[in-house]
Amino acid sequence: MGSDQSFVDFVCEQAGLGDALSARKMFGEYALYLDGKVVAMVCDNQLFVKPTPEGRALLGTVHEHPPYPGAKLHFRVVEELEDRNALARLLRATSAVLPTPKPKPKKKVK
Repeated sequence: MGSDQSFVDFVCEQAGLGDALSARKMFGEYALYLDGKVVAMVCDNQLFVKPTPEGRALLGTVHEHPPYPGAKLHFRVVEELEDRNALARLLRATSAVLPTPKPKPKKKVK
């Protein structure tokens, strides 16, 4: 089952990070980008944040689940969705420790 755009919009609105947070549809699900870094995924209308020590410290008790079959474990975020400040802190802390993506090479013109 794919995620609904309305749920993705709700997550982005709840985070309150404005244009710094964006979503991109991938294979019927969504990746959430903060400042150009993938920080979370929305799969089956659930939020899964990339696991980091900083995120674990903010969450305290974490629920780890794969966002899709065969994926690495992520933090499944439930209660924090209702707390705008907690969600924003979690996403910012996650982004802060993730590496900046490498630029994609330009395609050669034949």
